[in-house]
Amino acid sequence: MPLVKNGAPTEDLFTAIADDAALPDGPVLVSAERFLKEADTLVARNGEIGVLWPNARDVAELKPYLSRLSVVALNFPKFRDGRAYSQARLLRERYGFKGELRAVGNVLRDQALMMARAGFDAFAFEKAADAEAFNTALATYSHFYQPTGDGRATARDVRVAHAGVSPVEG
Repeated sequence: MPLVKNGAPTEDLFTAIADDAALPDGPVLVSAERFLKEADTLVARNGEIGVLWPNARDVAELKPYLSRLSVVALNFPKFRDGRAYSQARLLRERYGFKGELRAVGNVLRDQALMMARAGFDAFAFEKAADAEAFNTALATYSHFYQPTGDGRATARDVRVAHAGVSPVEG
């Protein structure tokens, strides 16, 4: 599965570990169930830790551990299931997660821009062609009406700035 991070294909340094497998040295991704069962041990280990978080589980459960997590991988099980968008926004905007937010599962180039707007910064694409088209997908739109945590100005912000009025007045 090609991984795109910071706009470029990259090697995935994290190894997904089964719930019953021993933890190797180096960066690992564990399931939500294993993470919550062994959280104290996992966050205390001398190595990067990531969690594969299902989209039907409340991300608030991760709040006490976010400062120690290097990666939170949110799952898109199918094209029509967008719950991970909400999870990503909560992690970035409400809980202040600064680590890697990775989209996994059914990650498609058509959704890459909206995933990035929701806060994702790493994408595990199923197809190499989608990974190659990533930057083109991000450039599809230049103006947005809805504000998000990605820092891009909304269409209103651009209009107000162009008119030379403060956003409160406009």
